Amino acid sequence: MSEKETREYLGFLLGQEEYAIDILCVQEIRGYVEPTFIAEAPPFVKGVINLRGNIVPIVDLRIRFGLKNIRYTPFTVVIVLNIKERTIGVVVDNVSDVFELPEESIRPAPDFSGLFHQRYIKGLAALEERMLIVADIEALMSGEEMALFESKNAKKFSVDRGMKEENDENER
Repeated sequence: MSEKETREYLGFLLGQEEYAIDILCVQEIRGYVEPTFIAEAPPFVKGVINLRGNIVPIVDLRIRFGLKNIRYTPFTVVIVLNIKERTIGVVVDNVSDVFELPEESIRPAPDFSGLFHQRYIKGLAALEERMLIVADIEALMSGEEMALFESKNAKKFSVDRGMKEENDENER
């Protein structure tokens, strides 16, 4: 098998499910510390942290995916990501490991019409006895409903600018 057919992924848990994301998006993994609250942020944006002089929004994926019984334990971590030249932290229950997956081992996910996060799933993969949900973390973090990136004609939250409304007149 050639190198081009295999990619490295970081595995993590959200509730009882194990997810995998492309390791190339990961900057670092940190223990969870309570972020600074930002007024009017969506509920899944826990706030911001100062990471070596950079203000980084912290998104709790458990809240975003509607999981219940969310607890912050010593195993709760923040995965710091670099997405589209922006640094974002995501809160997960814990990190499992880094592993290689052959691209052909990632199978399309079954169609569960209407699920919010299904469009951010690349597919499912089996690794030994585990079933992994391979997420498209870049698409998830840059989706309009995450409100972390600029979009035209949308009232949204921006960590850098607070709440603002954009329209064609403001762009001129």
